[in-house]
Amino acid sequence: MIRKTRGGAKPAQDKNAASVQELPEVSVSDDGDIRYLHLGTPWVQGSMRIRDPFDIDLEYVQRMMGWLLFTDPASVPEKHAMQLGLGAAAITKFCHKKLRMKTTAIELNPQVLAVCRSWFKLPPDSSTLKVVLADAALEIKKSEWHGSVDALAVDLYDHEAAAPVLDSAEFYADCRNLLTEDGIMTVNLFGRSSSFDKSLDQMAQAFGEDALWAFRPTREGNTVVLAQRTPRMLDSAELEAACDQVQARWDLPTLRWSKVFVPARDAEAGTKTAKAKVARISRTKAE
Repeated sequence: MIRKTRGGAKPAQDKNAASVQELPEVSVSDDGDIRYLHLGTPWVQGSMRIRDPFDIDLEYVQRMMGWLLFTDPASVPEKHAMQLGLGAAAITKFCHKKLRMKTTAIELNPQVLAVCRSWFKLPPDSSTLKVVLADAALEIKKSEWHGSVDALAVDLYDHEAAAPVLDSAEFYADCRNLLTEDGIMTVNLFGRSSSFDKSLDQMAQAFGEDALWAFRPTREGNTVVLAQRTPRMLDSAELEAACDQVQARWDLPTLRWSKVFVPARDAEAGTKTAKAKVARISRTKAE
């Protein structure tokens, strides 16, 4: 079942009306206990388990929380999380509700925000939760955000899900400027025409190659890359211990993470198989 949101998700500001008209229509579909967010196409832009709205459903989104492996659990509620691209608000809700962090999301499309509030259990803004309706590329240049973010999640795709909307060395340098000294950025890389090598090169220019880690691709072809403001290594024993700790404390399924989380360049080989699978999925959808 698909619920169309036309007429139910109005722009928050009249001055944005012209740009909003060019944005894709947002729709919601349910499949059993799973609710999906779409931007005018069948491509899934986010999901939620209806019975557990504050858990994270999709595997790649769970991996976007990989920064927790490098963080003292006791310090997490004192930190600031920011998401560029709200999606179905899975990361925003998890950081706000489960991790008890100060949480900020930056979203371009007012319809996405309205649908997340109506259909995906996103709480209203408060002293610890804020959704900013803005172009992320411009918003993150503002000095008020610089050096204030401990966990930055970047998941910026258009309605075609073809490639990251923002994927330049300049953009990743702006992201790095947001981070505290121990801050970490996680990025979702996915798409029919995206290039893992190119994206990794852009991040390396901004963060340095020794600051980059990656999960091997998911079955669906998502590769999550982690970039540290201050590079830090974990040996195999430390990584396994951190995975166990994260699962025990926050019930994230991390048991396999130690086997698929590697320095970013080592994840490169796995992307070739994932791209072939994405291409097959694309052809099937087109048919």
